[in-house]
Amino acid sequence: MIAFVAGRVAALAPDGAVVEVGGVGISVQCTPGTLASLRLGEAAHLPTSLVVREDSLTLYGFADDDERAVFELLQTASGVGPRLAQAMLAVHGPDVLRQAVATDDFVTLMQVPGIGRKGAQRIVLELKDRLGAVRGGSGAVRPIGRGAALWSEQLHSALLGLGWSSREADDAVAAAASDAAQATAAGETPDIAALLRLALRSLSRA
Repeated sequence: MIAFVAGRVAALAPDGAVVEVGGVGISVQCTPGTLASLRLGEAAHLPTSLVVREDSLTLYGFADDDERAVFELLQTASGVGPRLAQAMLAVHGPDVLRQAVATDDFVTLMQVPGIGRKGAQRIVLELKDRLGAVRGGSGAVRPIGRGAALWSEQLHSALLGLGWSSREADDAVAAAASDAAQATAAGETPDIAALLRLALRSLSRA
């Protein structure tokens, strides 16, 4: 098992990063929130989980060990593979998922593309006593950190990565623009994780 990767960020993409480790570029799939914490050319340390399939080896990277642990636990539920588990963490932090499972909050789980009511019920039933108690802090959103001008581009890419069409992503970005503008006016950088949740809520109402 590859427990973590540490090295210089050699490349960034909407769904992942390349980290240079000992002269080798390692591709790591990450959520938008985790990607937002990375800087091109700077050092990074990402806890990882390796998913082995017959035709592929995919390395997933996380902001911290808790996020990785939740990612691996989510996959023990029927019908939840690594991509859906990653999508769940892209929409909600670990503590939000713990709270939703503990309180039978199906609506929160259904905000994740690919999870319907039956899927949410199954996840709650199978994981209710396994995700643990809310820890505090690990579910906190992470700021975008690369400048307010790029928030719409990153949000749009994140929505495409979660399976929405380009037109739907455009509409959702427009719905989040007001909140992003307020953050910018206050001298803050728009928070991609918070904007992603807002955008997904607007799509679920459409």
